[in-house]
Amino acid sequence: MANTQDPALEIQELTQKINHLNYQYYQNSISEVSDFEFDQLLKRLEELEERFPEYKLPHSPTQRVGGTITKTFETVYHRWPMLSLSNTYSEDELREFDKRVRKAIGDDVEYVCEQKFDGVAISLTYENGRLVQGATRGDGTRGDNITANVRTIRDIPLQAHGKDYPELFEVRGEVFMPFQVFQQLNAEREETGEQLLANPRNATSGTLKLQDSSVVASRKLGCFSYGMLANNLPFDTHSESLQAIQKWGFKVSDTWRKCNGIEDVLAYINEWEKRRFELPIATDGVVVKVNSYALQEELGYTAKSPRWAIAYKYAAENSATRLLGMQYQVGRTGAVTPVALLEPVQLAGTVVKRASVHNANEIQRLDLRLGDTVFVEKGGEIIPKITGVDFAQRPADSQPILYPTHCPACDSELVRAEGEAQFYCPNEKGCEPQILAKLEHFISRKAMNVDELGPRTLEQLYRAGYVRNVADLYDITFEQLVPLERMGEKSANNILNSLQKSKETPYDRVLFALGIRFVGSTVAKKIAEELPDLEALRGATYEELIAINEIGDRIAHSILSYFQEPDHIELLERLKAAGLKFKSERTAPDIQSDRLEGSTFVISGVFESVSREELQQLIISHGGKVVSSISKKLSYLVAGDKMGPSKLEKAEKLGIKILSEEEFLGMIR
Repeated sequence: MANTQDPALEIQELTQKINHLNYQYYQNSISEVSDFEFDQLLKRLEELEERFPEYKLPHSPTQRVGGTITKTFETVYHRWPMLSLSNTYSEDELREFDKRVRKAIGDDVEYVCEQKFDGVAISLTYENGRLVQGATRGDGTRGDNITANVRTIRDIPLQAHGKDYPELFEVRGEVFMPFQVFQQLNAEREETGEQLLANPRNATSGTLKLQDSSVVASRKLGCFSYGMLANNLPFDTHSESLQAIQKWGFKVSDTWRKCNGIEDVLAYINEWEKRRFELPIATDGVVVKVNSYALQEELGYTAKSPRWAIAYKYAAENSATRLLGMQYQVGRTGAVTPVALLEPVQLAGTVVKRASVHNANEIQRLDLRLGDTVFVEKGGEIIPKITGVDFAQRPADSQPILYPTHCPACDSELVRAEGEAQFYCPNEKGCEPQILAKLEHFISRKAMNVDELGPRTLEQLYRAGYVRNVADLYDITFEQLVPLERMGEKSANNILNSLQKSKETPYDRVLFALGIRFVGSTVAKKIAEELPDLEALRGATYEELIAINEIGDRIAHSILSYFQEPDHIELLERLKAAGLKFKSERTAPDIQSDRLEGSTFVISGVFESVSREELQQLIISHGGKVVSSISKKLSYLVAGDKMGPSKLEKAEKLGIKILSEEEFLGMIR
């Protein structure tokens, strides 16, 4: 930090640091420091600016609620500003807040206490009871219009219930991701070799910024509504409005409580300090509000927060324990992940014995050594993580942890791709944990759903030499299964029947089951929509792949790399021969006209009003034919945004007529 004797320099450095932290938190969903550290930095800046107003900068974060405006969504202005709350971690400061309130409006004060859910604040505007806009907080004055994504959240009514609501009103709420959904999302990311999300709040923020609302819907976000605004509120108190919006169909957490005075407030805070870990979503404190709207009006606002409310934040629960060892786990993609083995310690209601360290860079950043006393915290109260080392207690003879150079399972030399933090075992065909993990992924519920076959049986089949890859599963015989441990004739037949049934699995789930790195279930669906069979996918160019929604550079290169391996091609041929579906089963479109009869089309790029699949259906329904490659015989190239330059160049060279989206639609109108 800057020299405290130079307030101008310290104010400048604090301003830069807090603005950076705000950008990381609101735009990139990255929390570089704890909430407590951030609040202390902001408090220090506020103190300095109050003492030395002449050094206050125009872009000081003390003048902002937080965050900046993303360019991805339309920017909308809030009818009523979305102000932030003043924070405190101290009972004394909470009592000071109560004194200020009572000094201004008298001793007869009723408060409402609510859980401060750790999600993303949202504004919901209703006209005549109908949802017309959902917006993020943004900078408090302006936010992002994310109405399409908001409509996918089931806790938010599209039409308010009843009829006694104002003609125009706004509901404020907190969008969140339940722990169970968060864990499932991280499990899928781990399977596809993607970096794990740190906590549900980051996952929620990232989800709401997605362009594809169908992906947002799959994330199963929730929303607790906590207040309403209107020009003429039909209620006298905040508690009445909570009861009303619940009656109108909004989800209101049943954890709120009316409190008569500060002692009741403190009792509520103490009660929920432990009870909050029983909730299925993350919380990080308690919001205390004056209940009476008339008294709220009398108390008023500061430039950035109401004087009638405050947030009491629980300090993140952490414990000190000893680092006993480091274990290295090999995943399905070959990624080698370090896991810290800890002396058991009580944390956030559970006994923690292990903590993720993510990768070699993290070991180096923390300067971890065996025998160290380390500080362990639960990120979002879910994933135990090491946040630091007590260097004062470090043993004198401690040695740095050396990351292994060879796979802990098969002893192959580890590799690390340029720009990646993770080390990988390249021995895809001979590394036992990799092979077993691939097999388990293939039979999992979201993939081939071979529900009669479990991990223990897979392991026995592998050890017996019957199964070395997923294609071998369809060669298993009754005679091979029956002698296995805890296996009878009925169980063996059930497994064979389950494998037979799995051959009916749709193409997109077969793609997901293959375990191509970075290809999760959502990406597999997108691929199946745009490239409806395996041959189209095998022949797709880099430009064609990145033109598909949700596919970027990393995924495209991973797919291209997968199809360059002869072993993968052989595996696919065997699966195809076994009867698995490698083609989308689309129903033939109704014939609408013969306007395009005799014409052939190639579709490339991203389109504004229709998807590529819809374009394909339109061409067929009007008598045309869709082909995958450009040749002299091609009639038209329908070109969208982000089309590959090589394809465009080839069409121009051959004199193929190139149609825009609008020109094509004009042909069939």
